[in-house]
Amino acid sequence: MDSLAISPRKLRSDLYSYSYQDDSNSNTPLVISVLSSLIERTLARNERISRSYGGFGKTRVFDCREIPDMTIQSYLERIFRYTKAGPSVYVVAYVYIDRFCQNNQGFRISLTNVHRLLITTIMIASKYVEDMNYRNSYFAKVGGLETEDLNNLEIEFLFLMGFKLHVNVSVFESYCSHLEREVSIGGGYQIEKALRCAEEIKSRQTVQDPKLHQFSRILL
Repeated sequence: MDSLAISPRKLRSDLYSYSYQDDSNSNTPLVISVLSSLIERTLARNERISRSYGGFGKTRVFDCREIPDMTIQSYLERIFRYTKAGPSVYVVAYVYIDRFCQNNQGFRISLTNVHRLLITTIMIASKYVEDMNYRNSYFAKVGGLETEDLNNLEIEFLFLMGFKLHVNVSVFESYCSHLEREVSIGGGYQIEKALRCAEEIKSRQTVQDPKLHQFSRILL
């Protein structure tokens, strides 16, 4: 993992021909690493803007009580580990997040809302893309929420989106191309050092506390 390199070609192959034959952790879709890095940079940018210009507005539907002690990468890997949602689900979730931010100008992705936003959009995207899905209660356990909370977040999200969930082929392709450009910067994508350090810390915590691998509540 320390030197994992992702090329645009590898990413495209993974997006369009992903196989579930290997159930090992190494089979985690490449899009998860790309998406986590993109969101981490968005978080950093929004944090700088917030410090310079103050808050972002009143759209706080996804705000949690405490900031979870889990990196974006770890959270997305957890969701994949227990739901096996395919790569296309994460692309569609990315489309939804982008649309949501465009439709709600008072909203910006932050440490207090990103985890809840991710589990909600991935669950909705899974319902849109996949033929078979888990219940909301299962997604809630995976994401570290109460079922009632996730149900409410889903409803709020759908209304704030105006129920505009359709993603046609051209839109899907354009977002895949954007992710490919993301990994082509600098001649290839490298897992960022900060994320690697966070993963190492999480690994040590996991050894100390095996409950992290169970469906225990994450502080959301």
